[in-house]
Amino acid sequence: MTPSSPASWGALLWGRNGLRSLALAGGVAVHAVNMFIATTILPSVVQDIGGLPWYAWNTTLFVAASIMGSSCAPLGIRWYGLRRTFLLALLAFMGGTVICGLAPSMPWLLAGRVGQGLGGGMLLSLSYATVPLVFDQSLWSRAMALISGMWGVATLSGPAVGGLFAESGHWRWAFWAVLPVCVLLGALLVTQLGPMGRDRRARLEAPLLRMGLLVVSVLVVSAASLYASWLVQFAGVAGGLLLVLWLARMDSRAPRRFLPEGAWSPRHPLGRRYAMIGLLSIGVTTEVFVPYFLQVLHGQSPLHAGYLSALMSAGWSLGTFASSGRGPACVGRLLVLGPILSAASLAGLYVFMPDPQAPTALLAALLLGVGTGVGLCWPHLLTGVFRAAPPDQQNIASAAITTLQLYAIALGASVAGMVANAGGFTDPGGWQGARQAAWAVYGVFVFAPALAIRLGWQARREAA
Repeated sequence: MTPSSPASWGALLWGRNGLRSLALAGGVAVHAVNMFIATTILPSVVQDIGGLPWYAWNTTLFVAASIMGSSCAPLGIRWYGLRRTFLLALLAFMGGTVICGLAPSMPWLLAGRVGQGLGGGMLLSLSYATVPLVFDQSLWSRAMALISGMWGVATLSGPAVGGLFAESGHWRWAFWAVLPVCVLLGALLVTQLGPMGRDRRARLEAPLLRMGLLVVSVLVVSAASLYASWLVQFAGVAGGLLLVLWLARMDSRAPRRFLPEGAWSPRHPLGRRYAMIGLLSIGVTTEVFVPYFLQVLHGQSPLHAGYLSALMSAGWSLGTFASSGRGPACVGRLLVLGPILSAASLAGLYVFMPDPQAPTALLAALLLGVGTGVGLCWPHLLTGVFRAAPPDQQNIASAAITTLQLYAIALGASVAGMVANAGGFTDPGGWQGARQAAWAVYGVFVFAPALAIRLGWQARREAA
């Protein structure tokens, strides 16, 4: 039987393996679809219950909580086993979803988003970690591909669910619609997973304190975004940076490292790969404000705005697919071309997003270009991390990629909220405030992938 034969996929998708595959894919799908739903309905939410200054906090708190949730997942497996840990994660997510659906004001909604993030982060981490525990090794790669493919499903379904309910004036039902899926997922988890992985005697040194510092550094920046004073905002950014430097110092001295050796140094190839991953991920976080800008400045419906904003994620997947399997010479060019395309697209959005007369097709092409630029070099950055890491720390290096990506998204959302509020998002607010905020956000965030261009040139020389 060859690895690519239909029977190989049949072994994964048929019988009990098929039910287990559905359960694990469902864990990622619930997390991913919820992200697109929340982004799509958020303009309707703030119009109904207020809280415009806290707009970016919906993404920041969700992703920051996801970091902590994903960090706690291995500990949960050791203490409670797979099934109980999965159910605990699912209950946390459902509890947060109920709070979001009932939220009378923005602080309540943010509390619900924290619950969704904790549970969703655990579901995300558990889904990947469970593959080697429940499937034969011959099925691992296909199981990983199936689970990762749920992000593409979310790109199509999330904006549809959020957009349809927002257009009908019932944005709360977008949250309620997720709950029946969670109930079905819970039934699969109860019947298909057992207490495997449980071993309370095993010692598990999870770097929870250092993960906590990552989360706090994001929250410090987010808190500063609520103040009009440039001094307070600068202090927030400086405070967040100091916390990261403290984390780097702690990690370099820890017996069990959070990031491998060389990851904190811009002079090391591994450090440059991580820096590129972070900078490119930050550039994509402008997606947070896209539905609002499109609805307020361009008169798009919630459904259309949701799908247009999802083009960034779609472009990411498209670029990854187009660039995979390329030779070393082509890889070097892609590592430069990707950041250039992403930066040029953000520069185009700086010019055309604030213009109400800008053609929708042009905006769609630019949004797609931001994500495609990231995708063109993404698979090669991931393999570059693995190759640049010390041989005995390659597992740490690869595991840290997801955490770094989530951190970059959370930090990017925090900075985007600060820049938007400073640019006039809430004062004067309305159409004029949205226009000024669009200039500010894209004018600042174009520098993230632009800084990655030089790192791409260095990576190209190393790949040659």
